Amino acid sequence: MSISESYPPAFRRVINDGDPLATAEADSVLVQGKDINIPVIDMERLDKEILREACKEWGIFRLENHGVPLALTSRLQEISESLLSLPFENKRDLFAAVNSPLSYFWGTPALNRSGDALKRGAQASNVTMLEGFNVPLSKLPTSTSCDDDAQEPKLESFRMLMEEYGRHITRIAVSLFEAIAQTLHLELSDNRRSEYLSESTGLIRVYRYPRSSDQEAGEALGMEVHTDSSVISILKEDESGGLEIMKGEEWFCVKPVANTLIVNLGDMMQVISDDEYKSVTHRVKKKNRKTERHSVCYFVFPKRDCVIKSSNYKPFTYSEFEAQVQADVQSLGTKIGLPRFNPNSPLFL
Repeated sequence: MSISESYPPAFRRVINDGDPLATAEADSVLVQGKDINIPVIDMERLDKEILREACKEWGIFRLENHGVPLALTSRLQEISESLLSLPFENKRDLFAAVNSPLSYFWGTPALNRSGDALKRGAQASNVTMLEGFNVPLSKLPTSTSCDDDAQEPKLESFRMLMEEYGRHITRIAVSLFEAIAQTLHLELSDNRRSEYLSESTGLIRVYRYPRSSDQEAGEALGMEVHTDSSVISILKEDESGGLEIMKGEEWFCVKPVANTLIVNLGDMMQVISDDEYKSVTHRVKKKNRKTERHSVCYFVFPKRDCVIKSSNYKPFTYSEFEAQVQADVQSLGTKIGLPRFNPNSPLFL
């Protein structure tokens, strides 16, 4: 089987034929980002002043000594790549048939709560060159193996590895959030902490960005410019690179560093901090056409009915925020996000 058979048909047309419609957005907006070193936080010797500055000035930092076993991340990457390399039709049918909360998506990073792709409005770009798996962590322990799992033992191994990785990454997210709250001088009860950062909302998405066609001009845009809706997002990426962040009005390349994690703040942390900390604007750009990019990202959110208050935004629940984001994606083709809730924004509703 050729590698192209593992890609969705729309990807094959781009790769084989250089479909100009699918790459029009990349041709028009990509500007080469400069290399930059983001702040580094040592999880074993967490310096809150360095953490505060990283959150305030950057909204993103690299995490060292995080305690996630290298053997676990290596095995997870190996089995993820193996599943993603299955023929497209096999992946689609397998994840549609299994009695599990896992789902397969492709062509867009915009998903609903169930992990299904949202139908995007007419203004959206033709196709986003990524595919992956959506893994809601809280539902994994209740899922049971079935005949489909027996036919594809890799899927059951993947589920078990995700459970283990999820325990590690959730521990990190909770510890970081508590430390960040202290830098903001937020006095949170255990109940309020679990409302702002609800472990039950944690999910992991495994992404694959395919190799690019030599017929495409410039560098390919793997994921469009956006901010995360989460409180915190934690990324584990391979050595291929491609993550870029906006600081000021410029784009900067974040180079991969082995055995580290990248933590970025999302929209909900920006509101919780009353805009003292920022949700970082970022994108993924495919630099090396001959190789794929693989990454694993954890997202965690507030409880859906938690009312979030800030002097810069009208009070809202995460459920209301999520619904507005999905409505904008479906009608406009893109996320608007926090401006919808900011009375001083022209996009306020």
